[in-house]
This record gives sequence, structure tokens and C-alpha cells, in this order.
Amino acid sequence: MIHIAETLSIRTVEGFLKPDGIERLNLVMDDTLNSLGRDRYGTGRRTTIHEIPGHSPSEAQDVYEPDGRIEMTDIPREATTLLDQALKLHVPAITRTLPSVTGHRPWIYLEYGAGQYITPHADGIAPDPLTRPRQIAAATVTLTDIHDTGGAFYVETTGSDSVWTADEAPTGSGYAQGMRLAHDGTDMSSPWFRSMPRTRWSVTPPPGTLVVFGSQLVHGTEPVRAGRVRKFLTLFVSE
Repeated sequence: MIHIAETLSIRTVEGFLKPDGIERLNLVMDDTLNSLGRDRYGTGRRTTIHEIPGHSPSEAQDVYEPDGRIEMTDIPREATTLLDQALKLHVPAITRTLPSVTGHRPWIYLEYGAGQYITPHADGIAPDPLTRPRQIAAATVTLTDIHDTGGAFYVETTGSDSVWTADEAPTGSGYAQGMRLAHDGTDMSSPWFRSMPRTRWSVTPPPGTLVVFGSQLVHGTEPVRAGRVRKFLTLFVSE
């Protein structure tokens, strides 16, 4: 039974990656990007992991990453192995507050240069909250010390009802009684979202810390001031 609190939660797992793991992942990604070309995953990319109903991938990119970023969904096998090993060790800490989580989607590599950021949005229980698997939360682990670079991660909270659909999830659909679902378009493409009052909470976790946040929690990143911020992302699901 999935409770709304899971989809609005946030927690951290310190020491998810050890220094030697961070160093190895940096080397793996350097080798990969240098051999394949950074532009292939940056300025030359025409796809995005984000979707906005009624909008093209290019339009979604403009909304979510207006100044671009590097996004790689086919990361090297060695990187996947290192990240999956770390995840296996920390499953109990993650599922303590996300008991409905039974698996995760493939890891994605993200990189932000100076001036780049991701705009505030909620992922939602994608792609369809009434079918399985259901996306309960996301998690990112940063390889960079963002105290030096900027690009802090943040969540935004609100007391507004605007974010929620009018109807509760149907009885027998696997959700706790009273479960509410966020609207499609809980992002900067929607006038109602842009005008909705929100309070921002920023965090600057040390490199190697896993930040886990619910799929209906509004989140984003602040612009990078200098250098590059490198991170990996995965999505936790209930199957």
C-alpha cells in the first residue's frame, strides 16, 4: 500500500559512495565523454528524460534545462556496476522510509556547466499512476563538491491545493485511503505552477551522498557558478 508521505519524503544516505568509488566514476565518465564526444550528450542531444503532455522533447528541454546540460542514459557498464553495488549495500536505509519500493530504473548521468540548472518541477508517479511499475521516488548522488561550484539541489513545498488533482486515487488501486496525485504539468510550462507560492529548501550534501526525494515533491537545482557538477540519477519504483 503506497502512502502519499512516501511520494513527498526526502532523506539522505551519507557515505553512499566512498572516495575511491567517486574517483573511479569520474575517470570512467571522463574516458567515455572524451571518446564519444561531450556534444553528443549536450548541445547535440535531441532527447530528454522529461516529458510534458502536448509538448515535443525539444520544448520539454527548453522548459526543464533552458541553458542545457549533459544527459547520458546509456552509461558505461562499469559505472552501473559500481552504483548498483553501493545501492545494494544501502537498501535497508532507503526502504525504511520508502517501504513500497521494490526496484529501480537504470542509472542516468547528468552534468551541469557554469550557468546551467534544472527548473523546479515534480516528476509525478510516471508514466501512469494507476499502472505498474509506479515511480515512488528519485535519487541522485553527486561526485562534485558543490560548495565550490554552486548548483545546489533544492526542494520546494507549498500549502496550495493547486498541485493536486480533484479526485483521490480509486479504492483498490494499491494506494492508501485519501491518496492524492499531482497534476500533469507540475512544472514551469504551466501558468498555475509558475504563480503558485512555494518555499525553497536548498541542500549542499558532501560528494558521495545519496539524496532521495519523493516523486511528487517539487525539486530542482540552482545555477552552477563555476566548473562542472557531475551526478548520477535513478528512479525508485514499486513493481
